[in-house]
Amino acid sequence: MTRRGLATALFVCSLVAMPVGAPAQDFPSRTIKIIVPNPPGGAGDIAARLIGQKLSDVLHQPVVVENQPGGSGSIGMNMLKRAAPDGHTIGVVISVAQTIDRIQNKQSSFDLVQDFTPITAIASNPAGLLVNAQVPSKTMAEFLTYARSKPGALNYATAGIGTAHHLYGEVLNKVAGISMLNVPYRGVTPAFNDLLGGHVPVAIVSLATALQHLGSGTVRLLTVFDTKRYAKAPDVPTIVEVLPQYDPGSTWVGFLAPPNLPAAITTRLHDEITAILRSPEVVNVLTENGLDIIANRPDDFAAMIRRNTRLWDEAAVTAGLIPK
Repeated sequence: MTRRGLATALFVCSLVAMPVGAPAQDFPSRTIKIIVPNPPGGAGDIAARLIGQKLSDVLHQPVVVENQPGGSGSIGMNMLKRAAPDGHTIGVVISVAQTIDRIQNKQSSFDLVQDFTPITAIASNPAGLLVNAQVPSKTMAEFLTYARSKPGALNYATAGIGTAHHLYGEVLNKVAGISMLNVPYRGVTPAFNDLLGGHVPVAIVSLATALQHLGSGTVRLLTVFDTKRYAKAPDVPTIVEVLPQYDPGSTWVGFLAPPNLPAAITTRLHDEITAILRSPEVVNVLTENGLDIIANRPDDFAAMIRRNTRLWDEAAVTAGLIPK
């Protein structure tokens, strides 16, 4: 072999021997950006800022949170989808994001299953059905009987058309054989405030919003849209206990990355974030905000995404918001 041939052979061998995860060895090398495709103040924003601060400490790089609302979440989601898959851009998203995009924009501009790399689900953000003094029902079973006696006469407040809370109500109408009318608001807080003020008799909202009023006697929580009871209201049955045929899925927030994120970087981010989620300080803050921590593996999170996207799309079809 000539000297030139030997040099070429040695160079090729060095490339073959190079570790597959070599690019991940330098991660992170600069500021990490967390995209939140919603306005400040929601569950995703709270989680992103809390975890981002801790993530900066362990990764020794600045972590900044960028709220990118607009287009019913599609602007921020598409920014995340198009970002470089190097771990320096990740995002906090909600379970119903893709269905909302289909409802509001008439077609889906992103696919939660195909267009992102799952890192971990952060927490569930359960919702419940609440009534005020206008409604005499003390239990969910009594409420369903009451609602059947008033077809089309009961309004229920939600955070807006196409939100998880709206879809919960429309599926409840179908499964329970009732006909409540949705009153959409611009967010959870105004919807709940109108329930407190007696302007609407029923509301389906996140329990985080209603938490401080649950023991006040001004409103009654009749059911939780989940498969397990809410830790801060353990005596209230889930919708599955009342209507076994109702599949509520879950309303979660979670970390996603752009597609094709290297496995080594995915693992590093997952391990650091889930360790943060299990720390006492973070557990305390998130639970006080009504969130139930999940912190699962990327493959388990991927299965959650597939299942919930299907359920939310089916709920939107039931509500007549998207074609079958």
